[in-house]
Amino acid sequence: MSRLTDKIAEIARPVVEEEGCSLWDVEYVREAGTWYLRVFIDREGGVSIDDCERVSRRLDPILDEKDPIPESYVFEVGSAGADRELKRPRDFEQFMGSEVEVRLYRPVDGSKHYTGTLTGYEDGAVTLTQGEKTLRFTKEQVAQVRLYVSFN
Repeated sequence: MSRLTDKIAEIARPVVEEEGCSLWDVEYVREAGTWYLRVFIDREGGVSIDDCERVSRRLDPILDEKDPIPESYVFEVGSAGADRELKRPRDFEQFMGSEVEVRLYRPVDGSKHYTGTLTGYEDGAVTLTQGEKTLRFTKEQVAQVRLYVSFN
């Protein structure tokens, strides 16, 4: 996270935890000319719209008061999602053994997308298995890792 998103996370974490959730991530991005501040939350058993609303209603006035972002922005609170992105070592540790999708910057063996079971993470390198096959991608190769959701 950037310094700004770290600061927002420090402000948000106590509120999120008081509402019985955990803070998954904070994102501050510009899309179509508008800045968005997104706080992603998680909860055992899943996040409801009511959870998001409670956190948003409590956190919004605190952010207005502390004013960590000088420009205007759209504030959103949402669920980390079933297909959440894994970014930090603790994310990979938490979901070791889960099905993931790895997206690469450049094709390896003709593909930029791989799915399999997450079996390793070390210094940004991701290891997954596909049946008997083990694949390892370096930090430099990996663009994104997300939990894989199958609708079969």
